[in-house]
Amino acid sequence: QVQLVESEGGLVQTGGSLRLSCAASGFTFSSYVMYWYRQVPGKERELVAFIGSTGLSTTYADSVRGRFTISRDNTKNTVYLQMNEMKPEDTAVYYCRGSGVWGQGTQVTVSS
Repeated sequence: QVQLVESEGGLVQTGGSLRLSCAASGFTFSSYVMYWYRQVPGKERELVAFIGSTGLSTTYADSVRGRFTISRDNTKNTVYLQMNEMKPEDTAVYYCRGSGVWGQGTQVTVSS
């Protein structure tokens, strides 16, 4: 069974940091591009970042470039999203995606 399980999000202050993780199972993790998305109620899900199967290639949305870092550990079947210099507009439910499957989502709230 293909499954993605995200770590718990949380509440951080403006300027703070938080790291999300997403553990994959049920597919050959190292063969797949992995994605992080986020969604605010009433808005479409937004692509935040993605990373190539080897981890050598990364791409970011303009809104997070320079503040967020996506990485992966293929030995642990896990993808990460390190979020620094966080802003209130980063408040959203964050989802990982890979192999056509979504994680359950985790709430991240940035207080002003």
